[in-house]
Amino acid sequence: MSYKPDGWATITPRLFTPDVQGLVDFLKQAFDARDDVPTGRPAEITIGDSRLMISDGGGIRAQLSAFLYLYVPDADETYRRAIAAGAETIEPLSDTPYGDRRAMVQDRWGNTWQIATRLMRS
Repeated sequence: MSYKPDGWATITPRLFTPDVQGLVDFLKQAFDARDDVPTGRPAEITIGDSRLMISDGGGIRAQLSAFLYLYVPDADETYRRAIAAGAETIEPLSDTPYGDRRAMVQDRWGNTWQIATRLMRS
């Protein structure tokens, strides 16, 4: 028997927000997230090969925001989708000296997303 559920990593980010469905809808539109919001337990969302838990905190946890670095196949397209879904630009798209094409946005729940595509092999 495994010490964690199948398909889960050892560390799983979890966000708390009173608007779980709104955040999940944003993640689907901006980042092609999969899965839905179940009743009575945290949402378990998949983006690429990563899992993210989202819940309302059960009334005892305050809303928390996160700073997440998200690798995607096409940073330009994903950045455009995130803006169309309501995110605001913090840093526009640019090529970094370490080989990533990257932009930074903030969603309306206060989460910061660095959207990146690796241009150079390290």
